[in-house]
Amino acid sequence: MHSWLLPEAIEDLLPAEAAQVEALRRCLLDEFARHGYELVAPPLLEFADALLDEHAVDLNLRSFKLVDQLSGRTLALRADITPQAARIDAHLLNRSGVTRLCYCGSVLHTRPAGLLATREPVQLGAELYGHAGLEADHEMIRLLARALRLAELPPSRIDLGHVGIFRALVSGQGLAPAAELELFEALQSKDVPTLAELTAGLPGPVRDGLLALPALYGGVEVIRGAAACLPLLPEILRALGDLQRLAGELADLPLSFDLADLRGYHYHNGVVFAAYCADSPAAMALGGRYDGSGARFGRARAATGFSLDLRALARLAKPRAGPGAILAPWPEDAALSAEIERLRAQGEIVAAALPGHEDSWRGAGCNRCLVWRDGAWIIETLGEN
Repeated sequence: MHSWLLPEAIEDLLPAEAAQVEALRRCLLDEFARHGYELVAPPLLEFADALLDEHAVDLNLRSFKLVDQLSGRTLALRADITPQAARIDAHLLNRSGVTRLCYCGSVLHTRPAGLLATREPVQLGAELYGHAGLEADHEMIRLLARALRLAELPPSRIDLGHVGIFRALVSGQGLAPAAELELFEALQSKDVPTLAELTAGLPGPVRDGLLALPALYGGVEVIRGAAACLPLLPEILRALGDLQRLAGELADLPLSFDLADLRGYHYHNGVVFAAYCADSPAAMALGGRYDGSGARFGRARAATGFSLDLRALARLAKPRAGPGAILAPWPEDAALSAEIERLRAQGEIVAAALPGHEDSWRGAGCNRCLVWRDGAWIIETLGEN
């Protein structure tokens, strides 16, 4: 095997793609900062018992683990930064009011999430802690839509759902965790025949409600349809009311509703959302409410947020072509050095020409050159090789 080969679903970012990712990172983090989100940078690995919740089965399966040679304890490489942000809010910042945090960093997955996905996404996200009201969910959905528009990939649709509906239907039915997981998986895949088999022994209203969920997908009329066919339990009425309110407040966004979309069911406990762009069949970003996740760090807090893979976003976004670099002669005198520094101070990229590489500078990104003409330094188009 060649020594330069990388593991499956692991890849380098070459200059053009790396520049695209970095440009988007700066643009989006700056936008988050303008909305009051403070940047945090958690470590790449932590003790596994702190990073991984025993109930988060999916996250455990996605996480690489190793033994720490210093402590002898099991470490985990992060597969999701969101729990780390919750730990920072709950244990380190320990603020009494609202906290807004954002982050961007690599995460590592044991398996790719999809056929063309990488196992090393660059996860960028924003989290809001300390406010249980629907205003926080509203802010998150708007901020996500704003971020995608800034990347010139406006959302073609944003699916909204509510985990509380499914929780209300199965609560008190005495289902074993494995049986509840089977129901969850059947709903996620909208497998109605399997769902009918799994619900055969449940009370009529509960069974009818679960069987109705896969068809409750579409525009705002879905909320009215759900109210007509689901049991009128307080939790369900509250969830539908939340979705109805968001539908009105966010009417300018391309909202749709999917009451069977339970991604992150074991993690989320309220409004959930997924943003799609025209050129991607998979969701570009996922988010939702996950109140109480800081409890295992000693402080339960209301929480909602979203995250996306910056590498996937960069592949779909229009290239952000810069002006290119200026090729300057090797600075052998103070005057030329001063001119190069003046250009760099103006924001130009200036590369000094090392001797013996006359025909290779276009490949290094140079499209202009600094030349001495009539007693002055001027910039000209770099000739073809």
